[in-house]
Amino acid sequence: MSGLDDVMRAVVDEVDGALGCAVVDVASGDLLGVAHNVAYFNQDYLDAVAAAAVQMFRGRTVTHVEDLIAARRGVPSEHLIEEVQMTTRRTVHYMMILPNHPEAAVVLITDRRSSVGMGWASIRRSVLDVEPLLDAAGTTV
Repeated sequence: MSGLDDVMRAVVDEVDGALGCAVVDVASGDLLGVAHNVAYFNQDYLDAVAAAAVQMFRGRTVTHVEDLIAARRGVPSEHLIEEVQMTTRRTVHYMMILPNHPEAAVVLITDRRSSVGMGWASIRRSVLDVEPLLDAAGTTV
């Protein structure tokens, strides 16, 4: 989906220190759209980042905790995690489930110099462009 790639490119270009941004299908781990500025972000690396996002939102341990919470509350189990922020020594990772496509997430990676507020604002704003593209493509995520 080149339209999604274009939206991801706009996010990368908008955020100072952005290294890459992607839309990930958190059910399958597929990359739906991606843009980056880093030479070593090859397909293996991108696939690994997508798999990590899947684990953060839909991994076996996360799902088990969600099931335990639901059982304790006496309600049906549901996915509860909507956003994740993770830092490493050199990067900040922002991950957000799309409100109207709960099987898709936007993932933004920036260096540590980037404004955390700008990172969140940019991926939240990108949802306005990403969701219509998913709708137009008939994507079930």
